[in-house]
Amino acid sequence: MTFYELITAAIADIERHGYDTQNRLDEWLDKIAESASESMTPTVILEEELRRAFTSTYDRMIGSSRILKNHSGLSAYRLNMVKPKLHAELQRRIMSAANLIRLNRADMMNRTLQRFSGWATSVPAGGSKVTDTMEVKNSVSKALKNLPFTERRVMIDQGHKFVSELNRIVAQDGGAIAGRWRSHYRQAGYNYRVDHKERDGLVYAIRGNWAIDKGLMNKGAGYTDEITAAGEEVFCRCQMIYIYGLGKLPNDMLTSKGESELKRVRGIINAG
Repeated sequence: MTFYELITAAIADIERHGYDTQNRLDEWLDKIAESASESMTPTVILEEELRRAFTSTYDRMIGSSRILKNHSGLSAYRLNMVKPKLHAELQRRIMSAANLIRLNRADMMNRTLQRFSGWATSVPAGGSKVTDTMEVKNSVSKALKNLPFTERRVMIDQGHKFVSELNRIVAQDGGAIAGRWRSHYRQAGYNYRVDHKERDGLVYAIRGNWAIDKGLMNKGAGYTDEITAAGEEVFCRCQMIYIYGLGKLPNDMLTSKGESELKRVRGIINAG
């Protein structure tokens, strides 16, 4: 018997007898929980898919050094120095995403049982002939029906958060001085946040970086720790493009001392 067939049978039984005993309701709740669990993709298979997806993202971003596209001025050598931290983050993210999926499944199960119990306890003992069976069935089945979609969205969102954190670690350990916000608000169908669109193109300083400490730059649009990080909020797909040299900063972020230092360095390079 499929989950939906079981729900149909449970509704028919309660419709016929009503909420006459708690024992009757508990028996159906146990059967519904067991059937719902059996109808889901086994957790071990889902977690293996999750591991493959995150590992593939890691290999694409780190193994091929593609991540350097978001870190202009950072050398491959410096990236290699950070790889142990990045691999540790891979393992941490796999575990946290798997735990989130387990929590979502537990929540789905609770909502399914709560909806059935809420309806069943409203049916008077002796039954009812006015139950809208299809409406009840749809309400009780809704969470489980939406679970595959929800789990796919969780995996996608966690993937964005993973990439964002990889970039943050590289920037922190690589000596980045600022980051330029990139929003995908122009992408068709993307449900962007208005405040994220307004950040597009703005450059934020990384607090305590060497250029700030030497008085060569100001904070520009603000510090990165004063705003939510790219990918931090649910389903955010924004990126931060990190900056490592004074020459990549907007002119208004350079102090007088910074402008002088930049001219000096460029003079040395041109003379060479």
